[in-house]
Amino acid sequence: MSSWGKNNPDDAPKKYWSSDEAKGKLETYCAYQERCQWEARRKLYEKGIKGDAAEELICDMIGADFLNEERFARSFARGKFRMRHWGRTRITRELKLRQISAACIRLGLSEIDPEEYYDTLLTQAEKKWEQTPEKDPFKKKYKVIGYLMSKGFEQDLVQEAVGTVSGQSQ
Repeated sequence: MSSWGKNNPDDAPKKYWSSDEAKGKLETYCAYQERCQWEARRKLYEKGIKGDAAEELICDMIGADFLNEERFARSFARGKFRMRHWGRTRITRELKLRQISAACIRLGLSEIDPEEYYDTLLTQAEKKWEQTPEKDPFKKKYKVIGYLMSKGFEQDLVQEAVGTVSGQSQ
């Protein structure tokens, strides 16, 4: 588990859940959107349910198919790529942060079509190139590459895309 909650163990949540209401609330939480075990554990911890009680609830959620790591990874990768225009590197990093297994991460990344991925990268590169007011072409290229790398795109693809975009504009 990550470091949340370790710095202030006595810090009380705003409202505790009782054991009776926790299952219903957790089902609602998981039904609203795809969640992973890490997010469910974190929610339970925030609401004052820890240890064996939390693990039992999570097992119930997995058994009832409210929690499914593979489904979460696929949904997360699709959503972050299409809505936020994140690259594979950033998606992988965020999934690892949520303690998703390497196999599920691979399955999640398989949801991203390679052609659509490169088209999105080119679109993001063109957009950033046009928005960057820098006059010096080397500085401009550096800024655009930095931006695309921070979005999680791979360096070799970024270099290729920026080379294509900067070649058109000069």
